Amino acid sequence: MSLDTLKSRLPDYAKDLKLNLGSLANETILTDQQKYGCMLASAHAIGEPHTLRGLEAEARGKLSDDALRAAKAASAIMGMNNVYYRAVHLVSNATYQTVPAKLRMNVIGAPGIEKADFELYSLAVSAVNGCGMCLDAHEAELRKHGLTTDQIQAGLRIGAVVNAVARIMAAETALQAEPA
Repeated sequence: MSLDTLKSRLPDYAKDLKLNLGSLANETILTDQQKYGCMLASAHAIGEPHTLRGLEAEARGKLSDDALRAAKAASAIMGMNNVYYRAVHLVSNATYQTVPAKLRMNVIGAPGIEKADFELYSLAVSAVNGCGMCLDAHEAELRKHGLTTDQIQAGLRIGAVVNAVARIMAAETALQAEPA
């Protein structure tokens, strides 16, 4: 499955999502590594099979093996970190914000690709997972690496669109599987 196949499987009522997927694929403010890595990381974070297969197939033609691994690693590490840091932020007892997390996060320091690209993947996944604390941390890192507001916003838009596509695909699959 490819991006075009994924878009063709979306129902007519999701035309805006089809258009947004196309626009994001044609986005020139990000490199292909940044763009398709964000798409793949977001799709992995959500895990909906049709979206994941379509975006992984598309990313395989655009990303190195290292970038493919890094996108999946961003999804994996943010799946843990987003839950932990969102909980630390939401718990009323501020003590939890002062103690070490005691969670392994080695991939963040050595992702195997440019640090800024990995941070952008992590930002997109953090948007999907809704962790404000992580969004702030990754946005600050991206600024340190010289990314612009428009580039950071593109990463956020990718996470939002991939999330919406995956949710619609899951809903349509559920409807088709249900007996009439």
